[in-house]
This record gives sequence, structure tokens and C-alpha cells, in this order.
Amino acid sequence: MKRYDLTNGGIAGTLIAFALPYLFSSFMQSLYGAVDVYVIGRFCDAASLSAVNIGGQLMHVITVIILGLAMGTTVCVGQSVGAGDERRAGAALGSSVLLFGIFSAVMTPLMFLGSGIFAKIMNTPPEAVSQTAEYLSICALGIPFISAYNVVSSALRGAGNSRAPMYFIAAACVVNIGGDFLFTGVLGMGVSGVAAATVLAQAVSSIAGIIYLLKTQFNAERSEMKPRKNILREMLKVGVPLAAQDFLVQVSFMVITIIANSRGVAASAAVGTVEKIIIFLFLVPSSFMSAISAITAQNVGADKHERAVKTVRLGILITMLYGAAVWGISQFIPDTIISVFTHDPKVVEYGAQYLRSYTIDCMMCGLTFCLNGYLCGCGKSIVTFVHNTISSFVVRIPLVYILSSAFPQTLFPMGFGAPIGSAVSAVILIVYIMTARKKGLLR
Repeated sequence: MKRYDLTNGGIAGTLIAFALPYLFSSFMQSLYGAVDVYVIGRFCDAASLSAVNIGGQLMHVITVIILGLAMGTTVCVGQSVGAGDERRAGAALGSSVLLFGIFSAVMTPLMFLGSGIFAKIMNTPPEAVSQTAEYLSICALGIPFISAYNVVSSALRGAGNSRAPMYFIAAACVVNIGGDFLFTGVLGMGVSGVAAATVLAQAVSSIAGIIYLLKTQFNAERSEMKPRKNILREMLKVGVPLAAQDFLVQVSFMVITIIANSRGVAASAAVGTVEKIIIFLFLVPSSFMSAISAITAQNVGADKHERAVKTVRLGILITMLYGAAVWGISQFIPDTIISVFTHDPKVVEYGAQYLRSYTIDCMMCGLTFCLNGYLCGCGKSIVTFVHNTISSFVVRIPLVYILSSAFPQTLFPMGFGAPIGSAVSAVILIVYIMTARKKGLLR
């Protein structure tokens, strides 16, 4: 595997140089969902908007599971590259191909055949059920492409190359935007149009990634890509807790969506729209989390633990300042932000209420995401699973339900559930890291 060294040079320069391409990649990938919402909001009704929001949230669950598992690839490849073990890096890539091949073979037919059932489980408003199922059944066909892209990207990032995935996703983004306007805006295909455009874009990014990896990046003998049980176990040790964590976090947000759906189509569309915006706003802390994971993995492999610690401290400072800026802006122009996606006055009103309180979480996640990235790079992803499970199911969901019931005329109180849950996560993480370092479990 061609190596990009993350163990030497200035810490700030290394972190930012790695995080920025990942940020651009994530931005363009999130643009898929944002453009879907924008096009549907401009050319279709509130029921269609609700369908794309709900269907998109369900597909996002699949995506974050894939991302969680793929982090196992990033960490194994990163530690192998840091230690100079070319054969182990190749075996990690081969093991990843096997793992995601099995995942795609199971999840694709499950989501395709169960689209109608999943739409009903989400307590989708009756007028949006059929369109939600339609959207899901088409998007399910893209699961193999999502898996392939993330196998390639996770291996490249573990080797220190965050730029190549940015180019793959840029091409896909152009295809997705063009497809959305063509299929839905011009041809009038509705939710089917935006779903088809998304799958086509995913195919472009995955095929481009595979070609690049095989032709320019992987220098060892192809036989080194053969899966190995011990490597697969190490990948699963990191990836499964992260995938389970991300799944449970998304389930918690789906429960919140179900609570909002029970309040009618306007509240449903508003919460779904804000969730799309939040995914976009979280790109910065998410990008730094992934960068810190890869940098930490290489430095742990190279036995440079103090450099990893300094990297995470810098990441926390940058992302929390960003979060404070986002929260401040959302207090002044929430209506303007929501109006980008819809002109329905009730959806805008509800969405502005929810956004103003929810964006406090941008600050809290600057802290928790960076600490998560550090622990994942150290191979301690089980800790992130534990704290996210506690914050989601012990704090966030009960709080949202209580606040929604107590204030039925507004979504503003509901938005506080997320940042309070993140605050609990931050306390757990800080206590664990301080204790682990004293006991020598972390260096």
C-alpha cells in the first residue's frame, strides 16, 4: 500500500491537510441528501418531502453502519502502515472486501423487499407511506456501491491518502445533482427520480475508486489481498462496536422522528429537514474525527503516542470554535436556513424552532467526536459504543419524549435532547480517558 506519512511534520499542518479533503468529500456526499430535499421541496408536495426525509434517514442508518465497519479497515491499515508492515495492510484490504461483500449480499435484498414495512415502522404519515417505500426500494440497490466506495476510501485513508476519495465523490456529486434535476425536475419522476440519481452517483464513485486503487495505489502482490482470520478479527474488534454504536444512535434519531411524525406531516417534514441540515453541519467535527482516527492509528503503529494526544487536543479546539459559530448563526437566521429547502410556512416555522435549540450540539460534538476518533485510532472503539448507547437511550430519547409531550405547540424544547445527551457522553469520555491513562491502558 502506497504510504502517506502521518507520523512526522507539523501537527497542525498534518491534521488540517488530512481533514480538509475528507471534509470536502463528506460535504459532497451529504450534498446528495441535501439536493434530494431541495429538488423535492421545489417540484413536489409536503408528502413527497416527508417521504424523502424519512427514506433518506433509513438509508443513512445503513450508511453509518458501513462507515463504522469501515473504520476497522482504516485503523488496521493505518497501524500496519505506521509499523511498516506492507503484507498486513494488504491482508486488511482483502479482509475488508470479504466483510462488505457479505454485508451487501444480506442488506440489499432486506431493504429492497422490506421497504414498505420499514416505512410503516417509521410511523410515516399515511399520505407519504407509498412514496417512502418507493424511495427505499430504489435506494437499496445502491448498497453494494456504498460498500465498495467505503472499502476503497477507508483503505486509502488508513494509508494517509484522503485526497483520492474526494475526487471520486466529486464526480459522483455532479452526476447526482444533474440526475436530480433531470429525473425529477424535467421528467417529473418525483421521489423515484431523486432515488435513481443517488444510486447512479454511488455507482460512479465506487467504480472510480476501485479502478484507482487497483491501478495506482496498491503496489504489493495481489495475493497479499487474501483475507486473513486474525486481521478480520482485529477489524471487527474496532468496526463492530462503531457500527453498533452508529446504528443505535440512528435508531434513537428515528425514534425522535417517529415522535415528530405523530404530530403531523408539517412537523415530520420540519424535523427531517433539520436532520439533513444537522448532518451537513456535523461534517466538520466528523471530518476531524476521521482524520484523528487515521493519524492516531499510524502514530500508535509507529509508537508515537504523544503526537496522537497533541493532535486530538488541537482537533477539539478547532471543532468547538466551529460549533460555537454555527450555534450563533442559527440563532439569528433559522427561518432563512429552513427556507432554502421549503417554502411551506408551517414547515419553516417548526424547522426554525427545532434548529435553534438543536445546534447547541455542534459545540458538544466538537469535543466528543474528536475523543471518539482518538479512542478508535487506539483500538478502543468499545468505549464509544458504551457512551453513545447511554447518551442516546438513557438521556436523549426520554428527554425528547418528555419535552415533546410537555410542549405540543412547538419543536423548540425537543432540540435540547441532542446536546444534553452529548454532554453526558463528554463526561463519560473524559472520565474514561483520565482513568485509562493513570492505569496505563492508554499512553
